[in-house]
Amino acid sequence: MLVGLASAVAHAVPPGTPDEIRDRLQPFGSLCRSGDDCGQPAAAAATGPLSGEQVYNQFCFACHSSGVGGAPVLGDAAGWEPRIAQGIETLLDHTINGIRTMPARGTCVSCSDEDLKGAMQYMVDAVQAQ
Repeated sequence: MLVGLASAVAHAVPPGTPDEIRDRLQPFGSLCRSGDDCGQPAAAAATGPLSGEQVYNQFCFACHSSGVGGAPVLGDAAGWEPRIAQGIETLLDHTINGIRTMPARGTCVSCSDEDLKGAMQYMVDAVQAQ
């Protein structure tokens, strides 16, 4: 009995016409590897370091616009003055290495120290401009 069942399954044909079966067996997507010409426009090359405002808008705003985790809010003198009083070098050290709930490099692992310094200075300037 088991041999008869195996024989019937081995000779079973999937439902549909040969074209429908072929269509179902097509790959769902495709893979484009770096360096391959996959019909996509080439990504624009970086044009140099980001401005402090660009770094802030891309990486820092998530916490420093709302105070997440105790982050001083951009432009809030009361939140920034005690930090500024510690000195720019200390602020830069905290920016690069992290402090309390702030992760190292503020989550911008691709930012240079100069990019981070620019973002820090942008935030300090927002307080000092008032």
